[in-house]
Amino acid sequence: MSAEDLERYETEMELDLYREYRDVVGIFKYVVETDRRFYLANQVDVKARSETGEVFFEVTLTDAWVWDMYRPARRLAKNVKVLTFKDVNVEELAHGEIEPPKD
Repeated sequence: MSAEDLERYETEMELDLYREYRDVVGIFKYVVETDRRFYLANQVDVKARSETGEVFFEVTLTDAWVWDMYRPARRLAKNVKVLTFKDVNVEELAHGEIEPPKD
């Protein structure tokens, strides 16, 4: 595969991801980002936990759209539980202010 083919493939994958995100973002209330996954969800609960002196985060999501950088397909899940030692970013979507561009 040439560098041009790889670049074209990556561009197509990014465009597919953008289109899917644009199609589903309106039905979710929250955006959640971790070091390797991106979620859209309707309910989010984040708890900081500490065991043996190390702090980690337990994130519980309900009605989630999941994008994992190591999996080719995005998926919908009723319930998701995430345990991570890395940062977790949670943002509430303001749907009145968000208007994704049209094709």
